[in-house]
Amino acid sequence: MGGPLAERRAALIVVDLQNGFVNRHSRHVVPAVGALVDRWSAGGRPVVFTRYVNTEGSPFERLLDWRRLRGAPETDLVDAVRTRAARARAVVEKHTYTWFTPETEALTAAERWTDLVFCGVATDSCVLKSAADAFERGFTPWIVTDACASEAGPEVHDAGLRVARRLIGARWLVTTEELFGAW
Repeated sequence: MGGPLAERRAALIVVDLQNGFVNRHSRHVVPAVGALVDRWSAGGRPVVFTRYVNTEGSPFERLLDWRRLRGAPETDLVDAVRTRAARARAVVEKHTYTWFTPETEALTAAERWTDLVFCGVATDSCVLKSAADAFERGFTPWIVTDACASEAGPEVHDAGLRVARRLIGARWLVTTEELFGAW
């Protein structure tokens, strides 16, 4: 796992668990993420939540003709995690797929995190892109497979996991129980 786990510093990144991304295909993951956050936090480990906001003129609008998640209530975190987010290390706004923004890069460097543990929505886009970007920046990326989903459905979630196995390595895709077994 890249060195003794006791020497590693990890943060749990809850990706875009927002009203606009939670639907019949992804709502099952909300309680799983809540339980993961509670368990992770109980160990004194940091948690960060991201919120995606689609800005006017964004590539999503220009190239995909996608105009959702411009403001509340779509961009709000789901009710089930709002209290947890209030206790998190940070809640960061992003305008792209990836977790990496100037704010999150500064936070990651300041905290000297070596491992970034991703969960949330959507497995096939924001979770996948964030994990791949973490890999390319030299971090150890983890994806908690039973704490992420795709609003496009289970087939798309599975496709995201299949691509992630190729991009970051199969051993970094774990269930919640496997994650806590490793840490």
